[in-house]
Amino acid sequence: MSFVEIKGQQIELDEDGFIVEPDLWSTDIAEYFAKEEEVEELTEQHWKIINYLKDYFKQFGIAPMVRKVCKDNNVSMQELYALFPTGPAKGACKIAGLPKPTGCV
Repeated sequence: MSFVEIKGQQIELDEDGFIVEPDLWSTDIAEYFAKEEEVEELTEQHWKIINYLKDYFKQFGIAPMVRKVCKDNNVSMQELYALFPTGPAKGACKIAGLPKPTGCV
């Protein structure tokens, strides 16, 4: 385990760099991780996906499959990868403060 300091708050990360305690997530944390995941600025479209992922995780306890993310948000796979260049699992879920997905996201 490792830690990063974001705006004076110590955040514990797992071995893959995902936040250990999702309840500590904040927009400051999202912006920090966005830069690490090759997203220079979080746009309205990014936030739409991030909020969708957070809501889905809160309701079902897992991250949604990529196809579901695309369908429910009316974005193509290509658009999703353009928004999150490191991918929906590694990039989008990490930025949204979700645990590392165990399968396809």
